[in-house]
Amino acid sequence: MGTTPSHHATDDHNDTSAGPVSRPSPLAAGSSRRREDWTVKTVSLLLVSLVIILTVAHGDTAASVISSFRTAVTSNFTWYFVVLATLALLFCVYMATGRRGAIVLGGRGARPEYGRFAWYSMLFACGQGIGLIFWSVAEPLLLRSDNPLSDVVGTDDTDGALIWTYFHWAVHGWAIYCVVALCLALSFHNRGSFMTFRDAVTDMFPERVRGVVGVVVETTVILATVFGLSTSFAFAAMQLSSGIGQTFGGVPGPAVRTVVIGVIGLLAALSVYLGVEKGMRRVSEVNSVLSIVLMAGVLVAGPTVYLLSVLPQTTGQYLWSMWWMGTWTDAASAATALESWDSSWNGTWTVFIWCWSWAFSTFVGSFIARISRGRSLREFVVGVLGIPSLVCVVWIGLLGGAALYYDDAGQGAVSRATQQDTSLGLFVMLGEIPYRPVALALLLIATILVGTYYLTSLDSGIHALSGFVSSAAQPSRLFRVALVAGIAGIAFLLLTIGGETVVGTVQTGTIIGALPYTVVTLLMMANTFRHVSRETRAGQELGVEI
Repeated sequence: MGTTPSHHATDDHNDTSAGPVSRPSPLAAGSSRRREDWTVKTVSLLLVSLVIILTVAHGDTAASVISSFRTAVTSNFTWYFVVLATLALLFCVYMATGRRGAIVLGGRGARPEYGRFAWYSMLFACGQGIGLIFWSVAEPLLLRSDNPLSDVVGTDDTDGALIWTYFHWAVHGWAIYCVVALCLALSFHNRGSFMTFRDAVTDMFPERVRGVVGVVVETTVILATVFGLSTSFAFAAMQLSSGIGQTFGGVPGPAVRTVVIGVIGLLAALSVYLGVEKGMRRVSEVNSVLSIVLMAGVLVAGPTVYLLSVLPQTTGQYLWSMWWMGTWTDAASAATALESWDSSWNGTWTVFIWCWSWAFSTFVGSFIARISRGRSLREFVVGVLGIPSLVCVVWIGLLGGAALYYDDAGQGAVSRATQQDTSLGLFVMLGEIPYRPVALALLLIATILVGTYYLTSLDSGIHALSGFVSSAAQPSRLFRVALVAGIAGIAFLLLTIGGETVVGTVQTGTIIGALPYTVVTLLMMANTFRHVSRETRAGQELGVEI
């Protein structure tokens, strides 16, 4: 299905903005590109099937291998992941400054396709919403008794726990998404490429090897996307089931999880069928409104004075300490090889979270890039890096601060629930709010948000995945629905046949497997820097050809 030059080849809504960039037409895609797409699909399908079969059939062996791999990564590459996140942040800031910041995604005539509220809502919804809703409570509680460098920062353990949680979820975490989205956005909107990682990388290589490099790059990205979405789907089903049990009573079993997978799958299928404008955008805006209500409810009905005190105090400490936290590699632990990854604090927390962010940046970055046409690089970086980070800090300060307060007041009840199941901490904390009708209302809102935040993550992931596997043709709505069914099927298979252990094994493998993917990201950064530097040196804005 062809498009006019000023339209996106893979958008499912009309783009009326003018722009000088000629978008590749699916009809004009050469046979070599279609063969490359077919190769990517086939290799990815075979590898996904092989991983699932081996993991389900040999769960203990797979878990042992993955644990050994995680230990090796933690022992040898902690410095790399810590420095890489800071490098991503510096790269984004650099691209937003000077003449580079005036570059418009899509060219000088392009206009934003979405208003700011819708854009910000979709940024947050496709990014950290589903993870943050639980870990904003769980992480401060778990870090409170295991918080390095608190004496250096000049804080107590409680403040230190919040500061480290800010660090893991705010600026540096969003810099990982931002750098991937920025590179893809310039490649897609300004260089007229397809929305794929291979197109953002392969022109650095000699033409004779571009096809092979493209297949390797895209297959790596697809594996991270498929397993990231499917294991998150399975865990979302478990977490939402826990929320239902905590809100309405009872212990949810496999039947409840199956129903949850089915309901989320159907809603996700409907959302991707409706498209970004009628599906993802509207659900994201609902998420934003409900999130504001949840935070306001905790602030007003919870320990108001304490929250109004702890939020500015820890925010100031975080901003003061952010840069050296972003370079703390725990060098002392690198003097000898680790016997196990869990003997390293960085390996348990910072490195693992950075790997998680890199693994999920495949589809988060792609979706952010797609919806950001018409934004200048300066506006893009402020919007993707600044606004969500601010929301994360406020969210963690309010919900995490309330959890710490009620944990002290309840003699450790919230932390005990969190240690039992990280998804329970949020619901137990909300249940501690003294005004019962308000507490029940907030519990219901939180339960809804678990489902809708995963729905938007899955929606954005499906839009990205459909472009990765079918770049030379416009993915149909039914094709996207089929991808939802496939992801839901993998989640159901892993959860029902393998159980939570197998789901955790595959998810850990996916996250630690982000190591080779970061090489792709470094190549994208180098290629983007090369193109933009050449244009700015020539005194030109990024235009049709770069």
